[in-house]
Amino acid sequence: MIESAPTPYYLVLSAVLFSIGALGFCIRKNPLVMFMCVEIMLNAANLSFVAFARHLNVIDGQVIALFIMAIAAAEVVVGLGIIVAIFRLRDSIDVDEVNVLRG
Repeated sequence: MIESAPTPYYLVLSAVLFSIGALGFCIRKNPLVMFMCVEIMLNAANLSFVAFARHLNVIDGQVIALFIMAIAAAEVVVGLGIIVAIFRLRDSIDVDEVNVLRG
């Protein structure tokens, strides 16, 4: 029988993924890359929830991870709609020029 990695390994991986996502979100100016960084941070949170759920032998963390994935899907749909609206008004998608949608 194959043994899985201990819980701290999953938590360290989750912390590294979250840090990469937060750093990418703060540094990059492209909204698509920023959305990908937010997705990395949400997946890091999912990994920690599932690791704790597996460690404690409860299903709650996996249910929360499922809800997070549903919220992430809705966030991507709304965010990409906003990005398409900005791109139709202007030819560039720069995060510093988001006030273009102000009415």
